[in-house]
Amino acid sequence: MIGKVKKWLGIEGVKLELDIPDTLQRDGIMLYGKIRFSSLHAQTISSFKVVMIEKYARGRSEERLTDEYELGEITVEKIIEVPAEGTVEVPFQLPYRVTNSEMDEMQNRNIFSGALVKALKYYENVNSEFRVEAEAKVGGVALNPFDKKIIELV
Repeated sequence: MIGKVKKWLGIEGVKLELDIPDTLQRDGIMLYGKIRFSSLHAQTISSFKVVMIEKYARGRSEERLTDEYELGEITVEKIIEVPAEGTVEVPFQLPYRVTNSEMDEMQNRNIFSGALVKALKYYENVNSEFRVEAEAKVGGVALNPFDKKIIELV
């Protein structure tokens, strides 16, 4: 009985781990990585999804605003058999595109406007955080395995 509940909740089931670089080029177009699946029991994965997200925040205290932008997404529909107490690695390629705000464009134009925009961003507490999230669909479980990793764009 407890074994069935554990399986349904995904406990002792498939574990998902992202294997991606810690830094990427801001003007890059492709993220190359691997997803590592491991499990204590034999499981079948029907698909997985990988998404790159930018969390853009600005403002201070009560006036702080946060938006999230999807920079790239792939869904791979592929049957993957994970053996009991085994590991399977699946490579993937995630196309992404970082869009610049009007302030970023102004900052990149010349050195004088760049310094002004940098000071304004500091005053307004503007920052971006980038992360990659992955989730797999596993047959017979209610809670799908997932992982997320924060990356830096340079």
